[in-house]
Amino acid sequence: MKRFGLGAKNMKNMIVLFIISIFVSTGFVFTTCHNGIAGAAGIDADTSGTAVGTGEDADKSVKRIPMEDFFRNPEKASYQISPNGKYISFTQPYERRMNIFVRPIGGIEVKRITSVTDRDIFHYLWKGNDYLIFFKDFGGDENNHVYIVDRNGVAVKDVTPFKGVKAKLISSLSEPGIEGGKDNILIGLNIRKKEIFDAYKLNVKTGKLVMTAKNPGNITEWITDHKGRIRGALTTDGVSTSLLFRPTEKQPFKTVITTSFKETLSPEFFTFDDKNFYALSNLGRDKTAAVVFDPVTAKEIKMLYENPDVDVSGLSYSKKRKVLLTASYDDWKRQRHFFDPDTEKLFKKLSEELPLSEVGIADMDDNENIFVIRTYSDRTRGAYYLYEKFNGRLTKLSDVSPWLKEDELAEMKPVTYEARDGLAIHGYLTLPVGMKPENLPLIVNPHGGPWVRDSWGFNPEVQFLANRGYAVLQMNFRGSTGYGKKFWEASFKQWGLKMQDDITDGVRWLIDRGIASPKRICIYGGSYGGYATLAGLAFSPDLYACGVDYVGISNLFTFLKTIPPYWKPYLQMTYEMVGNPVTDKELFEKTSPVFHVDRIKAPLLVAQGQKDPRVNIDESNQIVEALKKRGIPVEYLVKQNEGHGFRNEENRFDFYKAMEKFLSIHLSNRQ
Repeated sequence: MKRFGLGAKNMKNMIVLFIISIFVSTGFVFTTCHNGIAGAAGIDADTSGTAVGTGEDADKSVKRIPMEDFFRNPEKASYQISPNGKYISFTQPYERRMNIFVRPIGGIEVKRITSVTDRDIFHYLWKGNDYLIFFKDFGGDENNHVYIVDRNGVAVKDVTPFKGVKAKLISSLSEPGIEGGKDNILIGLNIRKKEIFDAYKLNVKTGKLVMTAKNPGNITEWITDHKGRIRGALTTDGVSTSLLFRPTEKQPFKTVITTSFKETLSPEFFTFDDKNFYALSNLGRDKTAAVVFDPVTAKEIKMLYENPDVDVSGLSYSKKRKVLLTASYDDWKRQRHFFDPDTEKLFKKLSEELPLSEVGIADMDDNENIFVIRTYSDRTRGAYYLYEKFNGRLTKLSDVSPWLKEDELAEMKPVTYEARDGLAIHGYLTLPVGMKPENLPLIVNPHGGPWVRDSWGFNPEVQFLANRGYAVLQMNFRGSTGYGKKFWEASFKQWGLKMQDDITDGVRWLIDRGIASPKRICIYGGSYGGYATLAGLAFSPDLYACGVDYVGISNLFTFLKTIPPYWKPYLQMTYEMVGNPVTDKELFEKTSPVFHVDRIKAPLLVAQGQKDPRVNIDESNQIVEALKKRGIPVEYLVKQNEGHGFRNEENRFDFYKAMEKFLSIHLSNRQ
């Protein structure tokens, strides 16, 4: 919600998600997540026929949907409105890549303004009414550059053409009344030192960069007020986090409060008088709540909203009216607490007009009269609509993936089971359409992160697997975010131990209920989920018939040696959460799957991006080489132009084609 004003990430998430973030791309949510040698390239899965056929009681009338339909780029996505409400932009494929298109609202003439052919454009925004800005990396290296293009597609320019340098947005300076806001944005660049980001003002007309705040060496985030001035910052010494504040840009920063990284104090944005912070905080409580925080007294001065069961995850506000709108949180699905009656009425109206879907606001003009509405559910990527507040008219813009039919896809149901130590584990179970929930082949799908969570919604991987006749279990094992401080801390130094037990206990829960066939279970995950896949095969070798590891970690020692330089400030924190390779040497040896390949007996499929900056390709090379030496069947798919997860459409197709055949061989024929 560009002009609603979403706050910064939850502090805990902002600090710890650096390790292995969920891989999310527009239109696709992967569970690396959600993510050389080429052993699996070119494998042809058998996709003939109409029956699903992998389960014993498959309904032969269930349509077998082509794999490509789940993983192809959206027809149209990422709709946004120009600030003056006269133009609408969106992305759609051009030469297989998602590019930016613009047309007048109410008009029919569409103009493509970018012609990128190497990588999809996922992150872009309007700057004023004449320019658009987008971010793009190179082959998955995550060193995003900033590009500027005008509304007519003239003079696309890389304005941060620095090799090995990463750009990230600090502020779009899009609020009314910001001095110089019309032509400038604030970005962070790690030009001087790869570990830290200085703040620069970027002029979108000239491309001129001016440093506005120099990082002393420990600042991890810059915070702007409603006039676009940098007046807050977050620092870390690797374990503790400090909030800095200054009354004006001419005054020095002073430390407001220092907390352990185990605590959350996340300034979302300034109050509208630019004196205090609207913040997310779990200081003195287990669940993160929305509060007003005074940086002068370093005290919470008002409780805005708290939920007794889950963390508050975000706040939104009106940039025009300067009022707080919503607090968001996830129980089994996304929920909102409304502060603003007008916004509550708007969502009620939209929900009544679009009753079969979840509804969200994707964008709006500066006057907050024209809105882009996005719908979705567990069985559809949904659609975009244009809502005109002044006349109440709702007009459909486009379905995201019109080739997928909701009534042919499977429901994602919330489940809860008890881990062996009594901890309640929440998750989701998706059962194939037309099949009895008895003795089904099962895909166990632990999420990436690991300090994120799975949520209810459309997941193309889950739907693809369910369409092929597999039940899919996703679980929010201990450490998953959103369930409070204690649940998160329960994961510390538990990789391969209690975190893995939570996964195993979920599998046994489904076996005991007769839903899962005990001999037809595969574990699949990306990033941390890839680690959990390897750990499952090594530490529970009799439980799984096969495994699929997508950009996963095999060796905790080497993993921590190859993290990107801009994650180095968090290294001490990582040592507390995962372990220290020196003082926890025995723990790492015990929980690194590569040292236990002698226990692995199930066949494995490994997929890896050559340029992955988060999980170095050596993590996959090690496990593949070790297994091949032991004669364990392993297929290895490497993509030279990818990083942490496969973004290019043709690479996704290769991976899921290989996965489909792999699962068919190792699950469908077992009894």
